[in-house]
Amino acid sequence: MTQRLDNKVAFVTAAGQGIGRAICEAFIAEGARVIATDLDAGKLEGLGSARREKLDVRSTPAVEALARDVTQAMGPLDILVNCAGFVHHGTVLDCGKADWDFSFDLNVKSMHRTLRAFLPGMLSRQRGSIVNISSAVSTIRAVPNRYVYGATKAAIIGLTKAVAVDFIKQGIRANAICPGTIETPSLDGRVADLSKKSGKALENVRQDFVERQPMGRLGTAAEVAALAVFLASDEASYITGQAHLVDGGMAL
Repeated sequence: MTQRLDNKVAFVTAAGQGIGRAICEAFIAEGARVIATDLDAGKLEGLGSARREKLDVRSTPAVEALARDVTQAMGPLDILVNCAGFVHHGTVLDCGKADWDFSFDLNVKSMHRTLRAFLPGMLSRQRGSIVNISSAVSTIRAVPNRYVYGATKAAIIGLTKAVAVDFIKQGIRANAICPGTIETPSLDGRVADLSKKSGKALENVRQDFVERQPMGRLGTAAEVAALAVFLASDEASYITGQAHLVDGGMAL
């Protein structure tokens, strides 16, 4: 590795599996000092040199308390990566108030919490890179049965652009990563759930996901992590406020 993140302090949410874990692994390999967080702390085992912390990103007191602790121990962040999210299936008619509130709380408001907690430290040093995980299913395109999910991921792009423009003169960069369909434990769970609800065989449900990818395959979490490393690094010092696709051509 090239140590592109040598000694940078990086905080990652939803780091226990999938994209979040792959980002932690890639950051560690590039020399970062990583704080890996997840609601299920047991999923953080095996993350090498990372500081592992249980965190409920839906709790403002929990986020603020951990931010104070991390800042005191390691100093202000250089990198903040927001990965926490949930995929709700269905149209507007399948989305009740509880579904709407939960999706926005976990997918969007969690980022508001971490930004409020960590951005002041970044501003104190006039530098920092924020990477928010959005989706190709957002303002970029729609797919069937992703009503509230698409709305939350669109909101993330708007949130990211707002932070970028508000603090562009103060050394802060903010970018969104918009994955297509990525092979993760979360996807496995959704495939199993859809198979059960629809009565379709697991392999047929999975093939439906593959077929919406023009490249003819699912992406990997490592491919998303590679983009996160670039955006977090000084190589991307002239890039901010953008929604970056890593989608196998899904948005074409």
